[in-house]
Amino acid sequence: MNELQRLQHWYTSQCNEDWEHSFGVKIETLDNPGWWLEVDLRETDLSGKEFNTISRGDSEDDVDWIHCKVESDKFVGSGGASNLAELLQHFLAWAGR
Repeated sequence: MNELQRLQHWYTSQCNEDWEHSFGVKIETLDNPGWWLEVDLRETDLSGKEFNTISRGDSEDDVDWIHCKVESDKFVGSGGASNLAELLQHFLAWAGR
């Protein structure tokens, strides 16, 4: 199962006819270029779970870079243009998926 399928399963497991109306998952592109991943953790088993920030590379000078953290009850990750799968892997590993 690839990262996208695993993320789909995680998302589906959160849907309870309420959560999905207020919260969700966002994947966007960045102009440096790169990816942005934001996952709402509110009202999930991950809310309040400790996460060790991940930071590798520099978005200004590198094409292979990753920054992941949890803030305001959201998993927030950004990475280089070739790092979307790695962003998903970091989230899914932490989520136990």
